[in-house]
Amino acid sequence: MLTRRTLIKGALTVAASLFALAAYPFVEVMARPRITRNALIPTGWTPGLKLRIVALADVHACNPWMTVDRIRQICTTANRLDADIILLLGDYVAATPMVTDPVEPAEWASALATLNAPLGVHAILGNHDYWHDDAFQQYPQGPNLAREALKGVGIATYVNQVARLEKDGKPFWLAGLGDQMALHGSRFTGLDDLPKTLSQMTDTAPAILMAHEPDIFAQMDDAGKSMGLVLSGHTHGGQINIFGWRPVAASAGSRRYPAGHYREFGRDLIVSRGLGCSVLPIRIGSRPEINLIELG
Repeated sequence: MLTRRTLIKGALTVAASLFALAAYPFVEVMARPRITRNALIPTGWTPGLKLRIVALADVHACNPWMTVDRIRQICTTANRLDADIILLLGDYVAATPMVTDPVEPAEWASALATLNAPLGVHAILGNHDYWHDDAFQQYPQGPNLAREALKGVGIATYVNQVARLEKDGKPFWLAGLGDQMALHGSRFTGLDDLPKTLSQMTDTAPAILMAHEPDIFAQMDDAGKSMGLVLSGHTHGGQINIFGWRPVAASAGSRRYPAGHYREFGRDLIVSRGLGCSVLPIRIGSRPEINLIELG
């Protein structure tokens, strides 16, 4: 028999459930990042070369969703993973209008400067790092605010550039591609130049390519076969992922490669779900993550 007490209890339960369901997307945005691990041997990788990589993508610094304190906490977690090298995969600036206060480039860069690894911290830029820099959009030959902020704290930032590094006497190349959607207008125009990037690699040591958007992975021809591993962000894992249904994709490549490890064309691609959010500050089924990648 239904009683008044039973009805009230049932109504409160339904209300609490609806509130939890409505709040969950915001709760996941603020969740502690999951450590996602991958272990692999890319094509052409030097036998005996063991490399431990921590990759961070899509910080999207802003208050209250990605505060400077939160960025520092994430960096502390990353430092504890004992990486040989730390790679930053772009999009440091806010990408949602739903903020209480902006975080200035010098502030988020100072937080990222707490990262450390024996082979250093290396970065590329993402589309939002260019889109929200009005001066750069007007004059793309000029300086970029995000790049200057990273440079100011000593973080090497690559735009179609490479570096030759060594671990235990075994060399490898680290390459950073210019962003593929940097300039907005009637159509997005990229600053990426893969042939120029490849031309700077002067020997056959294995190579890792940082490319903010995963789109380049399916576009690489035989000339890019030396890039055994591509690391990307940009997708946020779809940001909304309901049992594999992702209603939104940030690019064509993001729809094809939303998150995780892919092996095609004799190459490997790892796409990070990233840390922050874009447009709306929500995440469903796509928890923020730090990527730990072990090669060799």
